[in-house]
Amino acid sequence: MTAAAMSAMTFAAPAMAGVLYAVIGPGHVFMLIGLTMLIAMVLTASIPATAARLKPKNAMMADIKAGMSYIRRTPIVLVLLGVGLSTVMLIMPFRFLLPVFVVDVYHRESGSLGLLLSILGLGSLAGSIGVAAIGRKNRGLLLIMGGFAAGISMLLIALIPIYYVAAVIMLALGLSDAGHKAINLALVMENSDEQFRGRVVSVWMLNWGLMPLGMLPMSLAIDLLGDRLAIGIIAGIVLAMSVAIMLTQKKLRALQ
Repeated sequence: MTAAAMSAMTFAAPAMAGVLYAVIGPGHVFMLIGLTMLIAMVLTASIPATAARLKPKNAMMADIKAGMSYIRRTPIVLVLLGVGLSTVMLIMPFRFLLPVFVVDVYHRESGSLGLLLSILGLGSLAGSIGVAAIGRKNRGLLLIMGGFAAGISMLLIALIPIYYVAAVIMLALGLSDAGHKAINLALVMENSDEQFRGRVVSVWMLNWGLMPLGMLPMSLAIDLLGDRLAIGIIAGIVLAMSVAIMLTQKKLRALQ
């Protein structure tokens, strides 16, 4: 449900933002964003406080150390976290660099960017619903295939500099992206022992904080090599990693 809700917002928000950007300008759009964040802060502050159970600092550090030790000695969890990290570092930054493609490759403006992001969100929403409908069936294999789908989609975007073709590819990229994230998180939770599940999921969530580290080299590569060549190289890396995972991670392929 969380993945579907996030995907639905990814579908609706870019189209609204693109229209508002064209109608009222960037300054007013950012003022609206700030206002919505302020409303979110007020609503969050209004949540009733609950009694907190504080742990001694030493106990907290011991829990963190035990969690990291558990991850290191549990190969399947380590592999799943690695797959999640590769998604954040190599695939997710591309959506934040789409404005470069819209302006430099497709020679279009903000409305066109909003449409691409909305199609990407539609694909993510469909992927999240699809994952829920599939249930526990070949999810390990689907996780790996999501990497292949994302790599191929990015490669096609790099090879074909046509806006309407990119719009179709965005749908496939969104499908692979949502399926990749939803399946990955579900498998991380199900393959972690109950006593360590919270700590493992916390490490999985930390991946999202590392996204800027993926954007930095990708941005530099675009400056040095050009938009299409840089994304093509990233797509090749994603595909190579997917092949390596497919060939070496038999246990991951067998996960249901």
